[in-house]
Amino acid sequence: MACLFCEIVAGRIPSKKAYEDESVLAFLDVSPQAPHHVLVIPKRHIASLEDLTPDDDALVGSLVRRAKEIAKELGLVPRGFRLALNYGEDAGYSVHHVHLHLLGGRRLGWPPG
Repeated sequence: MACLFCEIVAGRIPSKKAYEDESVLAFLDVSPQAPHHVLVIPKRHIASLEDLTPDDDALVGSLVRRAKEIAKELGLVPRGFRLALNYGEDAGYSVHHVHLHLLGGRRLGWPPG
């Protein structure tokens, strides 16, 4: 079976988009862990953080910058928000396509998990 997020990028699985450009897609998480939970992904399949190369530095930077802009649009900037990149089984990494979680809209505990 193809990657779930690649299927969303291709439009074969519907999503509620928060943003899209030529290299980045952001959409609402179907199982939100906060009032606002957006996934920000590269459109190009990158299975995990282990697969990132120095050539991906600009792409990763654009994921973070786009998440910040979405947080602003959602009104999260005054109170705060969390960005999380997970890796591996212990972190709950279940969709093997690099993705950044943007969470906000409530007080988030620390430490997480």
